[in-house]
Amino acid sequence: MTEHNIEPVYDEHSEILILGSFPSVKSRENRFFYGHPKNRFWKVISAVHGDNAPQTVDEKRKFLLMHHIAVWDVIKSCDITGSSDSSIRNVTANDIYRILDAADIKKIFVNGRCAEKLYKKYIFPQTKKEAVCLPSTSPANAAWSLERLIKEWKVIKL
Repeated sequence: MTEHNIEPVYDEHSEILILGSFPSVKSRENRFFYGHPKNRFWKVISAVHGDNAPQTVDEKRKFLLMHHIAVWDVIKSCDITGSSDSSIRNVTANDIYRILDAADIKKIFVNGRCAEKLYKKYIFPQTKKEAVCLPSTSPANAAWSLERLIKEWKVIKL
C-alpha cells in the first residue's frame, strides 16, 4: 500500500480545485505535485495565466495560491506499480471536504481520464459536485501537444 505524502495546497481564497489521481514516483520523491520534469502541468497553468513557470516547490505553492487554485489528488492511498495509473488498486480516497469546507470552491477540475473515473467513483457520491475533465498533462498523454493542452486548460481561468 502506497500512501499519499503531499499535503494539499489551498487557502480560504481558493476558487478552483484541480485534482489528479495519485502522485507519480517523482512527485512523491519531491513531495510536491507534478514533480516529474516531463509533466506539463506547470507549463500549462503558467501559460494559461500569462506567467513564467514556477520552478521551486515554494514558487509553485505561491503561484497556486496567488491564482486561487487548490491542488490535491483523489486518492489517499492505493496499491500502484511505479507511476502507472492503470495499475491502481485498493483505493482509499482523500477527504476533499477538507478543502471544500475551508475555501469557496466554484469549480472542480480533474487532470485526465483516470482522475475523472476515480472522482466519479469515490468523491462524487459524497459531494454531488460535478468535475470538469481536462486532458492529462502527463507525459504519457503524448497525443496532446503543449499548445492543445494550454487551449483546453484555459477554462480554469475564472
